[in-house]
Amino acid sequence: MKLWGGRFQKETNQSVHSFNSSISFDRRFYEQDIRGSIAHVKMLAKQEIITNTEKTMIVDELKHIKEEIDSGILPIDESFEDIHSFIEATLIERIGDTGKKLHTGRSRNDQVALDMKLYTRDEIVEIDDLLKHFLATLLHLMEENIETYMPGFTHLQKAQPTTLAHHIGAYFEMFKRDRSRLEDILRRMNYSPLGAGALAGTTYPLDRSYSAELLGFEGPTLNSMDSVSDRDYLIESLSALSTIMMHLSRFSEEVIVWNCNEYQFIELDDAYSTGSSIMPQKKNPDIAELVRGKTGRVYGSLMSLLTTMKGLPLAYNKDMQEDKELTFDAIDTVKACIGLFDDMIATMKINQNVMACSAKNGFTNATDAADYLVKKGVPFRDAHGIVGALVLFCIERNLALDDMSLEQYKAIHPVFESDIYEAISLDTCVNTRNTVGAPGKEAMKSIIQLQKKYLSNN
Repeated sequence: MKLWGGRFQKETNQSVHSFNSSISFDRRFYEQDIRGSIAHVKMLAKQEIITNTEKTMIVDELKHIKEEIDSGILPIDESFEDIHSFIEATLIERIGDTGKKLHTGRSRNDQVALDMKLYTRDEIVEIDDLLKHFLATLLHLMEENIETYMPGFTHLQKAQPTTLAHHIGAYFEMFKRDRSRLEDILRRMNYSPLGAGALAGTTYPLDRSYSAELLGFEGPTLNSMDSVSDRDYLIESLSALSTIMMHLSRFSEEVIVWNCNEYQFIELDDAYSTGSSIMPQKKNPDIAELVRGKTGRVYGSLMSLLTTMKGLPLAYNKDMQEDKELTFDAIDTVKACIGLFDDMIATMKINQNVMACSAKNGFTNATDAADYLVKKGVPFRDAHGIVGALVLFCIERNLALDDMSLEQYKAIHPVFESDIYEAISLDTCVNTRNTVGAPGKEAMKSIIQLQKKYLSNN
């Protein structure tokens, strides 16, 4: 059944029907469609546009339809153009002419805009819950690794010593910002388009504020043309999802590097790795690689929708139907990636000794050696050159700064004393850095307490 067939004298070409149809993908928001219809019918009865008896008949049958779809008793018939026409046709078939009053005062334009908003809102809440669980996993890792020393990097070169807790803490901040972005989108999108009609409202005395309240919105949208043509909230959502994937991809890159034979900072659990069909020794970080790869897929959804929307005049255009598959795919991808990545991180083994040795043997304490000289009265620029000479001396002899004898130190500059070893130890290098945001033990303990409070309140 088509909702618009009265004006037409010929049946739609089957290829046109298939090309035009959206039920193969918009079937996924049948629950939101029914929820919106129930709110609409309750509002119609409140406004005495339909009777309370009619309202009860429609609402009860819509709930029954939902239960049957949920349980699989009622399969969704994909010969219909979209999920809206399937549900309405099923309703009319079951309760007769009363079911034909369901669509009073609304258009498919505001109906689909409502369904998409409700669906997106529900999914954003689910993604936020996944991120919160992931943050709890990261926070546990931080608590367990306050004294797990490792090299910090710039340009992929060892730079200064830090801790795994501090390193993981940087990702905690990224994903915390991601949650903030989602919260911001929810607040801005939370206005109901229901009752906006095709683009110019309706002559029926609808109470749009009432139906918005029933659906948990802050209120109705304030311009009926914008109501049916707005896809900003989807573009913002896809942008936020792209940023989440970018953060997961960066983290994936590090997991892949840390897991390789040359680093061996971590070992991924067997359950989150795969092997090779020809090389029996291989244990591949496929989950991290797929997360990294799927990032481009989510980016593609964002760019596709931006491109679709950029040339559209007001108000609704069929081009906007392209928003659904893009958004559905991006949401599904992000949810799967967060969940799998969370489990992978929670189960990986951390090789603490390997990390500490890498920090010690990479001259990450060179800055602290320069600071030592400055505290002895050597100008910083001179100290920088002296430590550069120390590093060159060590490279030529395959030594770490910690391995040099005091005589070797003094041969390069007489100000060095035996306290240089304490000054450049990993413990000193890390734990004397206790400003807010630094990796020192006391600083990290304070940050961890703040993050615990954040998770308990958000």
